[in-house]
Amino acid sequence: MIRWGEEKRQADPGFFCRKIVEGVSQPVWLVSDTRRVSDIQWFREAYGAVTQTVRVVATEQSRQQRGWVFTPGVDDAESECGLDNVGAFDWVIENHGDEQRLEEQLEHLIEFVRSRL
Repeated sequence: MIRWGEEKRQADPGFFCRKIVEGVSQPVWLVSDTRRVSDIQWFREAYGAVTQTVRVVATEQSRQQRGWVFTPGVDDAESECGLDNVGAFDWVIENHGDEQRLEEQLEHLIEFVRSRL
C-alpha cells in the first residue's frame, strides 16, 4: 500500500489532496494528516493565503511516556518526518503532556478559525 501511494505521489504530487476536496465545498478545511511538503504546497497553491499550517510537536520523552517506541524504517521514513525541516508553520501546538497548556493553544487556534467563518 505504501509503495502504491508513493508511486501515485511521484506521478502526481497532488493526487491524494485533490481526492480529499473533490466535489465538496466547505468554509474551513481541517486536514489532519498532511505528511509531505508536496501536500502543503498543493493546499497553498489551491487555496492561497487562507491556508494555515499547524504543526503538533512533542518531546521524545513525552512520546515515550505515551508508549511510543522508535522503529527504524518507519519513524524515519518520509511519511513520518517529511515535514521536520519545513521552515515556518502558521501554528505550532506543543503537546508535551501539560493538558492546560495544550487546551490554551487549541483555544487560540479555534478562535482563529471561528474568526474566519
